[in-house]
Amino acid sequence: MHLHLGIRGLVRRFVFTASCLLVLTALDATAQNSNHERREWNAPIPPFRIVGNVYYVGAHGISSFLIASSGGLIVLDGGFPETAPLIERNIRALGFRVGDIKYLLNSHAHYDHCGGLARLKRDSGAQLLASALDSETLNTGHQLSYGPGQLEAHFPRVHVDRTIADGQQVSLGTTVLTAYLTPGHTKGCTTWTTPVVENGITHHVVFYCSTTVAGNQLVNNAKYPNIVGDYEASFARLRKLPCDVFLGPHPSFFHMDDKLKRRKAGQRDAFIDPSELARFVEESQRDFKLELARQSAP
Repeated sequence: MHLHLGIRGLVRRFVFTASCLLVLTALDATAQNSNHERREWNAPIPPFRIVGNVYYVGAHGISSFLIASSGGLIVLDGGFPETAPLIERNIRALGFRVGDIKYLLNSHAHYDHCGGLARLKRDSGAQLLASALDSETLNTGHQLSYGPGQLEAHFPRVHVDRTIADGQQVSLGTTVLTAYLTPGHTKGCTTWTTPVVENGITHHVVFYCSTTVAGNQLVNNAKYPNIVGDYEASFARLRKLPCDVFLGPHPSFFHMDDKLKRRKAGQRDAFIDPSELARFVEESQRDFKLELARQSAP
């Protein structure tokens, strides 16, 4: 009897140890992949004008946008902490001054989009504006996980000077940006829009936040009980936004490389596509429904 219990105990210990090793191996592989992806995303690229007074000043795989106005500059998203110096170099390469940045905006409080905001704020003296529900993450520098597919992350905390409500406008000179709360990806995910003029024609630019699931727990999420309802409401709202120029927190969202090639080949309006937002929302909602069904399955 004692021998039987001893063997059973050894088996339990072996299984437990093996399970721990599998988890640690998986986490290590995830960390390595994440670090590789992070370096790849942060590779520098030359800055360029997109349309009107909107410029791209981000990296290869992580977006940052500069909006120039008669009253100064606005920067949307700060990338990783190590992306901030690259963003500043890109701003200077375009002939602008970092010290002329008046407002910093954020699409959502994930470390790959807000990690560089602290340095950008320090170097420019700009005010940071963000949604109330993402402000806690920015103020503490602690990104919470909303699912087993996410890791909690830390980044340099940055003080939010003013919280932005749904539908609120931010004006600087003749430039006006409007904030639309589109939660789900984060609780305070914010899509920004602004009208720009190109060749005498006004175009609506949409800076899409994100509607990817990205490891979020959609079913029985105690930290975010209304996550599914938020996603669904955001899809419905995004469909109604007028959009001629679709931009997002990752260049892959709006096929930046392909559009730059087409522009180089002579298509001057490569970034203007009034149907792109609707296509993206449709694809994103389809992926969301598939993931919801997968997580809802027994």
